[in-house]
Amino acid sequence: MDAHRTMSIDMPRPLNIDALRRELESRTQGQPVKLVETHISWVLLCGALAYKLKKPVHLGFLDFGTADARRRACEEEVRLNRRLAPTLYIDVVPVCGTPDAPALDGIGPSIDHAVRMRRFPDGGLFSEQLAAGTLSAVQIERLARRIADFHLAAPAAEVSSPFGTPELIESSTRQLLAALEAKAGPAAVAPLRGWLEGQAHALRATFAARRAAGRVREGHGDLHLANAAVFEGEIIAFDGIEFDPALRWIDVMSDVAFMLMDLVAQGRRDFAFRFLDVWLERTGDHHGITVLRYYAVYRALVRALVAALRPSAMPGSEGVGPDYLATAAALAAGSDARLMITHGTSGSGKTFVSRRVLEQAGAICLRSDVERKRLFGLEALQRSAAFVPEGIYGAEATRRTYDVLRERARLALEAGYPTIVDATFLLRRERATFEALAAELNVPFTVLHCHASDAVLRERIAARQAGERDASEADAQVLQRQLDTREPLRGDESAHVIAVDTAAVEVAAICARWQRSGIAVSQPALQSAA
Repeated sequence: MDAHRTMSIDMPRPLNIDALRRELESRTQGQPVKLVETHISWVLLCGALAYKLKKPVHLGFLDFGTADARRRACEEEVRLNRRLAPTLYIDVVPVCGTPDAPALDGIGPSIDHAVRMRRFPDGGLFSEQLAAGTLSAVQIERLARRIADFHLAAPAAEVSSPFGTPELIESSTRQLLAALEAKAGPAAVAPLRGWLEGQAHALRATFAARRAAGRVREGHGDLHLANAAVFEGEIIAFDGIEFDPALRWIDVMSDVAFMLMDLVAQGRRDFAFRFLDVWLERTGDHHGITVLRYYAVYRALVRALVAALRPSAMPGSEGVGPDYLATAAALAAGSDARLMITHGTSGSGKTFVSRRVLEQAGAICLRSDVERKRLFGLEALQRSAAFVPEGIYGAEATRRTYDVLRERARLALEAGYPTIVDATFLLRRERATFEALAAELNVPFTVLHCHASDAVLRERIAARQAGERDASEADAQVLQRQLDTREPLRGDESAHVIAVDTAAVEVAAICARWQRSGIAVSQPALQSAA
């Protein structure tokens, strides 16, 4: 870029964005240029490109009042968002001319700057696909894995930095509440103020521990449905926070909570907890469940503030969205701790059923096959024989696996979430340990007994081995050993049992039975239909 074009001068009056739109149209032989406006940006959609300009606004949490500040923000936006959307962000271009007659990439000193991006097709946003009914569970899982890998690779905050400290979290929450009160009125915020302040105080040690463990990282900062998209066959996240480092150097669970909250607000709790499940399986950061609810409520209030700041009738702006204040209240009051363990041999359908129940129930799921491999430093789909010749299925490894499952189940239950532990639980002592945990925490205890015919079990095991897309490595020999050594459920356990023939599964019926799990279950074994 030429030196004379990198200079910035402060505009004596606001940029005429409509004049810039017309100037772009003149370059494209009159092809329409669409203007999309948010509370802090203008976006001009021009053919295969998009140009994003910062508004000259000062909103307390950001200051774009000078041309230099806007240029720096544009440069940071490109740098940061190339992490998750490398092919979307091109560069930063100057706006030259005068405020009344601006021109992109023109001649003379720059009066402003714009981020130049490639434009994705209409309907590519996750928010658009959700509204159209085309967003799929596979896309949600791909986004979760993308975000998990991004978080694992992101740099952790320096010990000397203020990011992620309990003091900064509490201060940010107070500022958010004050700003929301100013826009929506004290009455709208009052029911949540006490809850947030109480939780922030109770979680101070947890916030500090997560920061010390390196869980405060340079994340995205604004991870909601309108900032995720499908672009050229890839799942991307874009438009991360560039204007304030404190809003992106955050606990990674704050990013996760944002997407989870937005899906819940849109009525898709199934997608929300599938996203969370995949992220947890990939990262192993189950300790983050302890702060998930706090961050989800906080993020709902962030979106409520954004909605309150959005001027009415902005060209191209989004319509009225969910009631984020109501979402915040529902999330704050949503504690529903109860424990379900599965029971059944390999191939009995435990994981298949568990994953569908967690979506409907909004539950945390812990899977023994995944956690066992994690103990040995393996990813879920890695075959253990290539890395651990002595094997990972010995008695000591099994004991350690159940210890980890119990520890993580405790975290989820204490955080108020329905919790599923997906393991064989073929021995009475294993089941008794988790029943004791439920009793200690005074939460309902349920055993989901999954069964199928021996022929079906063997068929499933063979298909799973051929596919090599599952964490379980059980083969026909393992299955036979399980069948020979399993300890059947005893009579005194039957009060807690939901039995499911997994040849046909009706998830709604299982969830309804689980919700009644505080009452002894004495009905005949539940036969479900797919």
